[in-house]
Amino acid sequence: QVQLVESGGGLVQAGGSLRLSCAASGGIFGSYSMGWFRQAPGKERDFVASISRGTGSTYIGDSVKGRFTISRDNAKNTVYLQMNNLKPEDTAVYYCAARSGAAFYITRSDYAHWGQGTQVIVSS
Repeated sequence: QVQLVESGGGLVQAGGSLRLSCAASGGIFGSYSMGWFRQAPGKERDFVASISRGTGSTYIGDSVKGRFTISRDNAKNTVYLQMNNLKPEDTAVYYCAARSGAAFYITRSDYAHWGQGTQVIVSS
């Protein structure tokens, strides 16, 4: 079973950038499609971005399209979320998720494996 550990969160001013990392262990990373979700206080956990295994096709949620990108390095068993032009409404706990499968997946129930999350706070 794959284990996921996120890192890279922190406090940043609006307009700034952060890169989140998610390191995977205990499974064959290249066989997993990966996703990022986020959850703000009192809100549901929402889809942010997904990347497929193999070709690395990506899908970015509408709320972050044009500002966030997702990528993966299979040699390092790591998936990244590059976040640019951050806004206060991006403040949330960001979670990495994994599932077996060839496509990209955008709903929470699609994913079987989750990390513990990393906090991102964007100040205005």
